[in-house]
Amino acid sequence: MKITILSIPVKDQEKALQFYTEKLGFIIKKNETLKNGHKWITLVSKVDIDGVELLLEPSPLHFEPANVFQNALFDAGIPYTQLDVNNVDDEYERLLQLGVEFSYKPTTMDTVKFAIFNDTCGNYIQIVEYL
Repeated sequence: MKITILSIPVKDQEKALQFYTEKLGFIIKKNETLKNGHKWITLVSKVDIDGVELLLEPSPLHFEPANVFQNALFDAGIPYTQLDVNNVDDEYERLLQLGVEFSYKPTTMDTVKFAIFNDTCGNYIQIVEYL
């Protein structure tokens, strides 16, 4: 088996697409309109265009347990997922300049340095640098 797609729930696909491409620098791999009006949007990293795709999954409006889970993580300040970076301090400064709001500034803990930001679509995301 091989991981090819991982999804992240987003409350607004278009807003998420803009944030993840313009602020985080991901590249659109697929952007197809589905019959139900949603889109199948996957993104890849510029440094691994054939790597794992990130699916911007519309938060299921009619499946309350998924909304409860996403909201509970956000309310507790817990990141939904992690993105690895080469240098947390540099990425933190770059994203701050783009207006990204951080809930946790760069912090070193054991063998990692991390920071946590709001993706504006219902999730906190953690960036991590391995020391």
